[in-house]
Amino acid sequence: MARCYSATMRQRHPQLPTIWLISDARNDAGLPSALVRLPRGGGFIYRHYHLPPAERRARFTALARIARARGIAVVIAGPMAKARAWGADGVYGAASMITPGVAGLRLATVHSLREMRRAGRADAVLLSPVFPTRSHPGGDVLGPVRFRRMAHHSPVPVIALGGMNARQARRLGWARWAAIDGLTPAAGR
Repeated sequence: MARCYSATMRQRHPQLPTIWLISDARNDAGLPSALVRLPRGGGFIYRHYHLPPAERRARFTALARIARARGIAVVIAGPMAKARAWGADGVYGAASMITPGVAGLRLATVHSLREMRRAGRADAVLLSPVFPTRSHPGGDVLGPVRFRRMAHHSPVPVIALGGMNARQARRLGWARWAAIDGLTPAAGR
């Protein structure tokens, strides 16, 4: 499903990346090597909510440099104004924060059909959790059947999230997926 991105996004990434690495406090140490291993044309979602503002910006700059050298799209959790100021390709967050008509890639997180309906202003949605995940131990999961049913209702491309890695993506039969732990070295697990 083709979408219109900003001119910069089209130049850097003519297609929506299929594999996305998501940053988190627990995978921070492994991010540089994970970015180097991520396929060219992949995507990187920078969150790092745990860092104070100045440290968060400095860490973003260092990781974005690695990503850009590999042709990886860089998206930041936060408002589009921050994405522009930091040189990111777009934003990631709740569907309610996605602003229509602004240039840049817009990724929305969704966990229900109600949130999916609100995500029509996004360029893609991250639907989760598909499988059990360390982010929400013991929490409810969608599972493959429910994930596919919900994804069918999405007005935009769907990126599977939650317990994802290459093996789980094959099991699900879904080309677009994102991971925190599933793409970083096993250190600390």
